[in-house]
Amino acid sequence: MSDTMRDAVRDIASYFPTAIVSGRCRDKVYSFVRLAELYYAGSHGMDIKGPMKGPKNTKSKTKAVLFQPASEFLPMINEVFKTLLETTKSTPGAIVENNKFCVSVHFRCVEEKKWSSLAEQVRSVLKEYPKLRITQGRKVLEIRPTIKWDKGKALEFLLESIGFANCDHVLPVYIGDDRTDEDAFKVLRDRGQGIGILVSKFPKDTNASYSLREPTEVMDFLHRLVDWKRNS
Repeated sequence: MSDTMRDAVRDIASYFPTAIVSGRCRDKVYSFVRLAELYYAGSHGMDIKGPMKGPKNTKSKTKAVLFQPASEFLPMINEVFKTLLETTKSTPGAIVENNKFCVSVHFRCVEEKKWSSLAEQVRSVLKEYPKLRITQGRKVLEIRPTIKWDKGKALEFLLESIGFANCDHVLPVYIGDDRTDEDAFKVLRDRGQGIGILVSKFPKDTNASYSLREPTEVMDFLHRLVDWKRNS
């Protein structure tokens, strides 16, 4: 995260409860962002922790949240990670990443003609693990526990934890650019409360209500929200 984007996120978090929801493990996400005042939901929301205090101008201060609905899967995830490291060695450019509660196989740097064979390698490993499933993001295959948990569930859990689950005067805003963010966009659409914002340069089928083209526009949007709050 650039210093300018970090400043924008720090400013927004000083006025509104703010969370980073990612497929990467929570510790890795924190090492990118390095802002203690945020909520962090790593591993697609299967590892959630919050700050010790809330934004200014709020009457109540939130306590740290720690939620790990898939702890029992950790040994299995580690085992699959090691197996996939060996299995994918024959595919140049493939990167296997251990995100604690899920394993990510990145194929962004793999020749396109080898994508299908890499996917088959991953599926062959997963045949031995019926309690794990494969989903696809932006040029990445995600191996996750079969529990009913995703970024949408993480969003619902965060709203509940902060005390906003049944508040008519609260407007959740979720910004994302990955296929896995669609689960969160759908939650907001089904609730009829809140807005999803897809970050994409190209039109896509989405459950989001609005779009921004790139991260610089996201940063500008955050600045405008802060200016609105300061002046209201």
